[in-house]
Amino acid sequence: MVESIPDILRSWLETPGRDLDGSSPILKSGAPPGNFGDLGALIDRSLKAARVGIWECTLPDETLRWTDTVFELFDIEPQSAISRDYIVSLYCPQSRLDLKAVRDKAIEDGTGFTLDARITTAKGNLRWIRITAIVDRIDGRPVRIFGMKQDITSEKLMFEQIRRMTEVDSLTGLASRARFEDLFRTIWTEKQALPHALLLIDLDGFKAVNDRLGHQAGDEFLRLTARRLIEAAPTAVMRARIGGDEFAIIQAFETQQELIMLTRQIAEVLDDDVSLSLHGLTVSASIGAAAISPTSTPEEIFLRADRALYRAKACGKAAFNLDLQP
Repeated sequence: MVESIPDILRSWLETPGRDLDGSSPILKSGAPPGNFGDLGALIDRSLKAARVGIWECTLPDETLRWTDTVFELFDIEPQSAISRDYIVSLYCPQSRLDLKAVRDKAIEDGTGFTLDARITTAKGNLRWIRITAIVDRIDGRPVRIFGMKQDITSEKLMFEQIRRMTEVDSLTGLASRARFEDLFRTIWTEKQALPHALLLIDLDGFKAVNDRLGHQAGDEFLRLTARRLIEAAPTAVMRARIGGDEFAIIQAFETQQELIMLTRQIAEVLDDDVSLSLHGLTVSASIGAAAISPTSTPEEIFLRADRALYRAKACGKAAFNLDLQP
């Protein structure tokens, strides 16, 4: 019969002569076990290699017992005296709240839980751990909670890097088009305290920068544009690069006049006849804006802003056009 993980952990914890103080030879020695058929020995070595430790907390006195690996995850000397209050204080505030919620529920109804938690170790290092917990009961009364803790910091960093690759434009540091589209749809869907507008921005004259000065100069100018957008629209809900030389801003506003003033300010900041003057080049921006209204679909709102953008282009340098119909 194949044992479940909870049964294997119980067997491991309750093996005669084994304790969580590291007294098991496998936990204290790096030497290969003499018998690889010993499941306990295999578990010891596998857990150590995977940076997984086993923990136990007796109930209701909340006495903790850990393998050495758990102490190492928290940067605490193995087998030091520890209290649960101190350990809980090492969890970051949100993780502390999450842990209390799932732990209380598990103890109450006898189920287990899995939680990814962020901690600040005893030495001040930030670390992510994955907690797996199982509750044991006797006659319906919880007597202990136990399980595994694993270092998942590298996993979290990898996923954060992937997230940044999909949500942040690597050239300018602004939001990516994918992130912009997600937030645009969220703002359209959810009721907002203030009206919001979508601003589409297109650089006029930028192609000549690439053609005459090369793509490296063009990339640097796009980064400069991103910094100018942050300066010109500091309260924007989002600033994104959505194409080669195309940008978008989602902005909350109280009055139409306030939005007009902001749009004019952005156009003025992006009207550059100085930084490229030595090369005989100027770059400006055309801006089209549309109100984000629940009475129009996101596609219709984007199309209205796009049409406003092309009306602005027809008016000449550093122009803008707003479509604020509800």
